[in-house]
Amino acid sequence: MFSNGCEYGIRALTIIGRASKEDRKVGIKEICRLAKTPESFTAKIMQNLVRRGILDSQKGPAGGFYISKDLDSITLYDIVEAIDGTGVFVSCGLGLAHCDASRPCPLHDKFASVRQELKAMCKSNTLNDLLSGLHDQVYKR
Repeated sequence: MFSNGCEYGIRALTIIGRASKEDRKVGIKEICRLAKTPESFTAKIMQNLVRRGILDSQKGPAGGFYISKDLDSITLYDIVEAIDGTGVFVSCGLGLAHCDASRPCPLHDKFASVRQELKAMCKSNTLNDLLSGLHDQVYKR
């Protein structure tokens, strides 16, 4: 459902969130090694998340990425919206340019409930919820 960029961003935020709970900043190389994501692409995602106010960064030898907000205040919806926008919550399930109630695709009505459930799930789960459920999971390539 989510783009690769969004998945990489979520992975990175779980690593940064865990480090932030330990009052530690994380560099891009460590993030990418643990998240198993490409460095240049992940760095662009992180810059976007900093601009959007979800993530903080500090330059210099003691720098890196960190989260100063309460991890319960950052929802999965906030993350998805910052990286992918809201398209996943409103767009056609078949990817048609013109699909709405007046000109529905064959899956329009069925997919509407899927989109609503996805949106509700993303709004009700926080970054802290993700961290609590991950434990010592390792990401795949």
